[in-house]
Amino acid sequence: MRRRSYFTSSYTGILILINTIAFLIFLILINSLGENNVLPFVALQPAAALSGKYLWTFLTSMFLHAGLGHLFVNMVSLMFIGSFVERLIGKKRFLWFYLASGLFAGILFVALSALTGSGINAYAVGASGAIFGLGGLLAVLTPKLPVLVFFIIPMPMWIAMIFLLGGLWVLSLGLGLPIGNTAHLGGLIVGLVYGFYLRVKYPQKTRMIRRYFSR
Repeated sequence: MRRRSYFTSSYTGILILINTIAFLIFLILINSLGENNVLPFVALQPAAALSGKYLWTFLTSMFLHAGLGHLFVNMVSLMFIGSFVERLIGKKRFLWFYLASGLFAGILFVALSALTGSGINAYAVGASGAIFGLGGLLAVLTPKLPVLVFFIIPMPMWIAMIFLLGGLWVLSLGLGLPIGNTAHLGGLIVGLVYGFYLRVKYPQKTRMIRRYFSR
């Protein structure tokens, strides 16, 4: 019997494959048509969304990335965190949760841009909002799970999520880097809310999970 590929047998693998293919297509279109003719139709811009234009970009922006480094970091993070969450909560529940986290990340990004007037004309792309949702879920279900932040710094999951959110926020403010901090916050909020929902609905199962991954 032939063993199915990781990129077709798991939703995490399929999402990584979609992101990679979308990035390549995006790159080809940018190079052939120019940024101004492509970005408004695929990247999330608060000004456009608030005026009711290109609302599908709440979804398409989740599968695009600003560069190869951006894609690589997000896909490696998704491979490790996503695979674990998918096994933990099941394939279908994982997929819907991933999409919900990414969509809410975009909604909060647009809402806070409207309230503050900051970044209203900026374009946002990336899977990190959805990935922060996965991390937020694990921070509740497996708070003591040891992880490597930036692939080198060991710390418990719940501390890692605080460190990442705060660290990236400080980094973007200090160096003026275009990091979607409010989108990260939106995804994290969804993860935390869903995590506590699961703890209330399945107290015994989630307690066993916390104990097992705190060893």
